[in-house]
Amino acid sequence: MAAFSRYIIHADESGSPVLGADATEFPVFVLVFVIVQKKHYVESLVPKVQMLKFNAVGHDQLILHERDIRRQANAFAFLQVNEAVRNAFIAETTSIMETGEFSLCCAIIDKKKLMANYAKPWSPYEIALVFCMEAAANALLKKGERNVQVNVVFEARGPAEDKHLELEFRRISSGAPSLGRADPAMKEFEWKPMFVDKRANSTGLRLLTWRLGHLVCLIFDQVNRTAPPKYFAPKWSSPTPNASPKKLWAAEIPQQPIADRKTPAHSRFI
Repeated sequence: MAAFSRYIIHADESGSPVLGADATEFPVFVLVFVIVQKKHYVESLVPKVQMLKFNAVGHDQLILHERDIRRQANAFAFLQVNEAVRNAFIAETTSIMETGEFSLCCAIIDKKKLMANYAKPWSPYEIALVFCMEAAANALLKKGERNVQVNVVFEARGPAEDKHLELEFRRISSGAPSLGRADPAMKEFEWKPMFVDKRANSTGLRLLTWRLGHLVCLIFDQVNRTAPPKYFAPKWSSPTPNASPKKLWAAEIPQQPIADRKTPAHSRFI
């Protein structure tokens, strides 16, 4: 077995991968990979998130659901009670995102365009997965990784969905994707998917959910969604100028506040 990579990847999605679903309200599918060095993850990100929970509710069993935080509902109803507590929570969360060192790989699928351009379109999830895995492979190569096992953590969706996703994941990692030509970078790594129940309360998946929530607001111009709260305000990157029109990804995310971006990051790609 190959040695383990120095990096861990967490994956999350927004929107339905089913063509025709949410056609009016949210006709895009978004898949994001976040790449973080394990040393930084263990020594910095995890302790900070755990302390955030202790400071907010006195224990570490709080599950950081972006939807509940944004709506200040369910376990986060305490954010409605006291403005000082709410401001402290937002400030601490923003600090975690500002100081976190991670890279993002993102694929955005406009389902309307996909259906309009192809008589028998591929699954948006499968397209996005190819893009994100290839982007992650190339990003890892730039970080000096090669011939190592890379673990990619997905949030479990259900036995049938997870089985189908794993099959497509293994096709891509073996150099035989369902669409397009295989990227040679894929063969430089031994890929291993993992499917984790939401109740596992993975720090990596929760951090990615915060990031994804902000990205979705940027992509869709905040249509049918409230403006992103302050804890989504830290740095974000513009689309890479020379990137393929079918890929939006950043191998290295600059430490750049949203307000300083000159190029909007809400372009849609298929």
